[in-house]
Amino acid sequence: MSQPLRQLAAVIRLELKKTFFARRGWWVYLLALAPVGMTLVHTLVLSRLQSIGRPGHSLAGDTQGFAIMFQVYFLRLAIFFGCVGIFSNLFRGEMLEKTLHYYFLTPMRRELLVIGKYFSGLIVTLVLFLISVTASFYLLGRHQGAAWSDFLMHGPGLAQMGSYALVTALGCVGYGAIFLAAGLFIRNPMIPAAAVWVWENLNPFLPAFLKKISVIFYLKSLSPLSVPDSGPFSVLVTDTDPTPAWLAVPGLLVVALAVLTYAAISARRAEISYGE
Repeated sequence: MSQPLRQLAAVIRLELKKTFFARRGWWVYLLALAPVGMTLVHTLVLSRLQSIGRPGHSLAGDTQGFAIMFQVYFLRLAIFFGCVGIFSNLFRGEMLEKTLHYYFLTPMRRELLVIGKYFSGLIVTLVLFLISVTASFYLLGRHQGAAWSDFLMHGPGLAQMGSYALVTALGCVGYGAIFLAAGLFIRNPMIPAAAVWVWENLNPFLPAFLKKISVIFYLKSLSPLSVPDSGPFSVLVTDTDPTPAWLAVPGLLVVALAVLTYAAISARRAEISYGE
């Protein structure tokens, strides 16, 4: 293995230990585990009601319910803020702890440091949220018994679970690159995080050409089930055709690569000022 690859592997190993066990990141685990707990309670309660003869809801109701949970909770809250908490602290956390200079003093290219930190954050978010999404999907309809097993093994269930996993992974890739760059360049990364969150949540009301300047538009396009907009502001929603998967997937990857490349190149000129 060449020296750059050894250095990259060393950064990833070190950052994985720090990120997985960071005390300031406990709330990210809570975001990821909350839906697993809720769907488990859902299944246990409905299984109990069915055992005493009370009818539950349909299998279609469970799949549509998960689609709503995924777009409202996972995309707009858990994955977004999970990436904020993990990726923005990869550099900003080192600045607060006054340890970043140890990395900068090593004979390692700054680009490798950025890439190593990004992949460590990506691995952590993928582990947390892929487990959360797939476990929540499986548990939500478990009370259906044999019908749910048949839906998973012989129906569209596994394909839907795979689509949700793909959207989750792409969300971590896209938001991760954005918030790693924010943590590297901006003193308070919560300010750009708030701005991006507002922009992403305004997406349904924007004109078609502005909708496409966001991550969530492409993530929603890739979701297996659509969720109609409802509520008092639904009349303001503008209709836009979803982007096909063959454009949405590479498009998100290219945007993430562009942001990460800019951050890696700019890191060459980064200077440390612990007095900020």
